[in-house]
Amino acid sequence: MHTFSILSKRFFPVLYALALLAFCVSSARAEDAVLRPFVLASNATGALDAKITASKEALQAQGFTVAGEYSPYQDTHVIVVTSPALGKIAAGSEFGGYGAGIRVSLSKVGENIQVAYVNPAYMHAVYQMSGNISAVATKLEAALGKEKEFGSENGLSATQLKEYHYMMLMPYFTDHVEIGQFDSHEAALQVVEAGLKAGKGGTLKVYRIDVPGKQESLFGVGMKEGEGADKKVMRIIDTTELRHAAHLPYDLLVSGKYVYMLHGKFRIAQSFPDLTMGTFMNISDAPDGIERAMMAVIGK
Repeated sequence: MHTFSILSKRFFPVLYALALLAFCVSSARAEDAVLRPFVLASNATGALDAKITASKEALQAQGFTVAGEYSPYQDTHVIVVTSPALGKIAAGSEFGGYGAGIRVSLSKVGENIQVAYVNPAYMHAVYQMSGNISAVATKLEAALGKEKEFGSENGLSATQLKEYHYMMLMPYFTDHVEIGQFDSHEAALQVVEAGLKAGKGGTLKVYRIDVPGKQESLFGVGMKEGEGADKKVMRIIDTTELRHAAHLPYDLLVSGKYVYMLHGKFRIAQSFPDLTMGTFMNISDAPDGIERAMMAVIGK
């Protein structure tokens, strides 16, 4: 007994230190797991309309609410969903409203329909959200499936995504653009609603998600015209075998009495981190075009 007591006193600090080290290594691995922007849920033959209906029903069965949907161009449909769990996470993060919705895309490519969605873990990291989004990811997988993640050959870790920018001198998440200030939150919402209803700047309202318990609302904005038009931009950059249509639509955030948008150079790059500089230059007018359209919505 005496010997055991001596050994315990001698070796317990060592064992504790080893256990602590193992925990830290495990945590670091989880934090640094490789993430990619999108999840391919399925890729099989079928009719687009039937697959859209089935996808919405499956999402609703898992507790998601369809906030809005649209077809930005031929053979492509985007559905945006939210849920109480996602709303809670968005409410607990500064500017978390940017992550209040999950974009789901259905793209007809050849004879197949590709069903894909924004990777919740990727979105959670790149938008610097707090809380745990794994339950949302589990529900999405249960609803739609998960074959693999895609959108970046090498991927990025959560640590890298929290400080993500395309390259030196390019904007970060925190460099989002303030495009308007109003007398109140309600006044800002009214102006945005009116501008989108009128289609100012060649825009289209796809959805609105109100973040629970917070003066923050996320609008999904389709771009029908100009240098930032959905069809024009995606024709140039969305050319890989697996389609990135869940990149759309763009985001307009009303937070308090302010109206914000993510900088176009960040917003496009976050969905296309492997985009070559040459291809990026082919859409060099798109970020400014998107900003002009958003400003037109609020009458600027």
